[in-house]
Amino acid sequence: MRSGPTSRVLLALAAAGLLLGAAGCTGSQTETPRPTLAKATAESVSVAAQSDAAERSVRTSRALFASAPGAVVAPADDADAVRSAASAAEAAHVPVLLVGKDESTARHESPGKDGSPAKDGSPAAHELERLGARWYQADGDVAIDTDVPEQDAPDGGDAPEPSRASRQATVVVADATADAAAVATAKAAGARVVTMPDGVTDPAAAPDVVTALHERSDHPTVLVGAAFADLPDPEWTVRAAENGWQLPDGGQRPFDGHRYVALYGAPGAPALGVLGEQDPTATVQRAKSVAASYKGLGDVPITPAMEVIATVAAGDAGADGDYSTELPVSTLEPYVDAAHDAGMPVILDLQPGRADFLSQAKRYESLLSKPGVWLALDPEWRLGHDQVPLKQIGSVKASEVNEVSSWLADLVKAKGLPPKAFVLHQFRLSMIQDRASLEQHPELDMLVHVDGQGSQPDKQATWKALHVGAPEGIHWGWKNFYDEDQPMLTPQQTMADVAPTPSLITYQ
Repeated sequence: MRSGPTSRVLLALAAAGLLLGAAGCTGSQTETPRPTLAKATAESVSVAAQSDAAERSVRTSRALFASAPGAVVAPADDADAVRSAASAAEAAHVPVLLVGKDESTARHESPGKDGSPAKDGSPAAHELERLGARWYQADGDVAIDTDVPEQDAPDGGDAPEPSRASRQATVVVADATADAAAVATAKAAGARVVTMPDGVTDPAAAPDVVTALHERSDHPTVLVGAAFADLPDPEWTVRAAENGWQLPDGGQRPFDGHRYVALYGAPGAPALGVLGEQDPTATVQRAKSVAASYKGLGDVPITPAMEVIATVAAGDAGADGDYSTELPVSTLEPYVDAAHDAGMPVILDLQPGRADFLSQAKRYESLLSKPGVWLALDPEWRLGHDQVPLKQIGSVKASEVNEVSSWLADLVKAKGLPPKAFVLHQFRLSMIQDRASLEQHPELDMLVHVDGQGSQPDKQATWKALHVGAPEGIHWGWKNFYDEDQPMLTPQQTMADVAPTPSLITYQ
């Protein structure tokens, strides 16, 4: 801490006041004002993601404090001074403000306390003015252009605590070392501080962060860190975390550190896959058993899952003429509920016949509005007006896929749901036309599920061909067929021979 002439004079005056009081004088003393925390709604999400730590410190102060009697100021490039400032600020219940190397000569435009244009000056100086600060303590080599006098911050016993907000904020920090000042400001405000794991920038992939935001879903949130500048929609990210749903091994992002082994099929239809060979409870147990065969293989946790055919391509046109049998929601719900109770995600698979994918997806909005219920499109069964299932292999334009992904992403955002997997089945390049124009959304993790059957050389050739020219950022899935593959790969072979290692492995 650096104590200047002003602070020494104030200390001398304070000592004189105490002596006069002991002699029986009754002069009034000015009471130190209490810090006031910023008012924010429970839904409020503030982001301090500037590239400069000094700017982030000011933004954090603005998010948490409406006013403060003072602040502690330190140079951003002096780690020792920042640590000292953090300790003093926490004890005094005031913010820490950082200044850059040329802060005293830098000129910025920032709003005044009442929102009107303010004088040129540093962000820290403007923040002292906005706070209504009566003093600031300088730690390290600090010089800022301000009329606020410099003095020592009061010790913990003498510092008034902030007038507490009814809902104190949760502050999520990307890097507690880089933003030590913001952490101290948060603690001074009585906020709960949660730090992201090393190397993780998406709160949806951070189990402890999701838990903390869920536990305090009725509190405002502040995200601090340059890493959060890349979040496309911070408000949705926080709302999704507040939902609380997580995968069994933690986190909400489908393909970030997770691999799935799933049973495929339709309820009550054994011919369409192993999922239909037993009731929902037995399906859960069978999925767990198949997934257990992958235990110890690879470096990513294995999660059992289900892929349930919701609309089944049919050999006859049916009453609606679309060659697709749409299963009722009531038929699918027992599987969805059993999977949810077991911590398993469920993928709803659409085989639309002559219908379109979007109209069929909307039939299952009530199920897709649940966390952990994902969507798959099966273009093999997307037929033209003169095509029939099993006589022709269908296809879909990327524009139709984009309509579905946009609708699903909007649903996820509107309902504050965790991210969903968006699966596209493909075993021929022609099945998804103009694949390069597929649109991706932050609310969805896109995966191409390579579900061809036959000899292993043929399957490997298909796998490699589909990877050529694939859109960046997508994930990959592989299907093992019990009867049609020649031979079917063992779990060990699947993990060793299929490269890159698939994120989703299904069994039919």
